Amino acid sequence: MSFRYEIRLSGEGGQGLVLAGKILAEAAAIYDNLNATQSQSYGPEARGGASRSEVILSDEDIDYPKAVHIDLLLALTQESCDRYAADLKSNGILLVDQDAVLTTPEGSFKVYRVPIIQMARDRVGRALVANIVALGLIAGIAKIVSEKALRQAIEARVPKGTEELNLKAFAVGLEHAKTLV
Repeated sequence: MSFRYEIRLSGEGGQGLVLAGKILAEAAAIYDNLNATQSQSYGPEARGGASRSEVILSDEDIDYPKAVHIDLLLALTQESCDRYAADLKSNGILLVDQDAVLTTPEGSFKVYRVPIIQMARDRVGRALVANIVALGLIAGIAKIVSEKALRQAIEARVPKGTEELNLKAFAVGLEHAKTLV
């Protein structure tokens, strides 16, 4: 049986969702030997406007690179949750920043409400790495890409000199995920 997993990372420009999507796709393709595609979309104002990154993972060729039936949705803003939650599969995962997303829709998907941005600020020291905290949460909750592969992709992809900070953010997300599953 073939395997296909669709992830949408959504929020606003400046939250590092495109970088997080690239890290996720590279971890899967380069280090875990899966097929992966990554695409992105953001509003014309970029920083502060709507932003999303989509990652498709499969053990077969990926014939359509856009996410249609989402297995996992990360929503860092209320707007992104409202806009994209309807695309979630019935058994999917909705991961939201609990401080930014005050209401979540009803559905037959699992909802995880986590203070992602606050964790980045308080436990890592920089709200800017909330995207990497989210990757740690995704790794720990969905277990779709290996932790080792994600660490390697983070080290290869983040700006030089920030590797330690980003790996700490990833570890914070992973650690918190263990309390959720």
